[in-house]
Amino acid sequence: MTAIADERISEDLAEGDQLAVEGMALGVRVSGRRKRFALTVEADAALTLHAPVGRSAAEAEAFVRAHWSWVVTKVSVRERTRPLNPAKRLIEGEVFRYLGRSYRLAIAADQPADGRVRLIAGRLVISREQAEDPEQGRAALIGWYCRAGHGWTSGRLQPWAARMAVDEPDLDVCDLGGRWGRYRPGDDERGPGRMSLGWPLFQLPMHLVDYVVAHELAHVRIPGHRADFWRLLSQALPEYEERRAELDELGRRMWMGEIAQGDRFGTLLGR
Repeated sequence: MTAIADERISEDLAEGDQLAVEGMALGVRVSGRRKRFALTVEADAALTLHAPVGRSAAEAEAFVRAHWSWVVTKVSVRERTRPLNPAKRLIEGEVFRYLGRSYRLAIAADQPADGRVRLIAGRLVISREQAEDPEQGRAALIGWYCRAGHGWTSGRLQPWAARMAVDEPDLDVCDLGGRWGRYRPGDDERGPGRMSLGWPLFQLPMHLVDYVVAHELAHVRIPGHRADFWRLLSQALPEYEERRAELDELGRRMWMGEIAQGDRFGTLLGR
């Protein structure tokens, strides 16, 4: 621990403290509802120590050391699987992916009447006004992914629903944060319900989009991920495990909406 931490070792932990153990820094979260210490490894491999009110840094350090093997293992796994999502620049020739294929960005002098991005002759076309405004350009590109993804999936949904013997749910494509898909049952919990797909999904190859569609359709019949859920999915998609592993690997490399201003990749705008 640092010299400052050494001086405070018997003091109670406070929200926002930093605890250093074996060269690793842990952010501290304190809650009056918590009764025991807990550790979490965040998406960026940062460590967070969750502590009850009134516990000291010495107690916290002892807890972390007692679980050091778990910490090292989990941090290592998180480092290997952490998102590598690139930022994108709104410049001529920037590469965007759709259904596994690469398309370059083209900047048009004139704004389309409806302000929509279009795929024309193998290039994604946005207006100069959109390219010069990161928020406007980001929204226009995401809007295109939502429209294109919805149109593509609409033609695939019925065959998959028939294969799995489920009702075809309503469909939308939107921003789901870090999730690829979500199913919500109808009001009577029988159907058809609504399936939502995250727009970044449509950067991936078709067979991985199909995997997510099949996965969410399985939830029409079975909530959660019990053994019977995976049995149902395997009946419709025997190779689902291979596709799930491929999704985990490729998915962490997809663009998730961050826009870099000019050449300064350190300044990101987005979610």
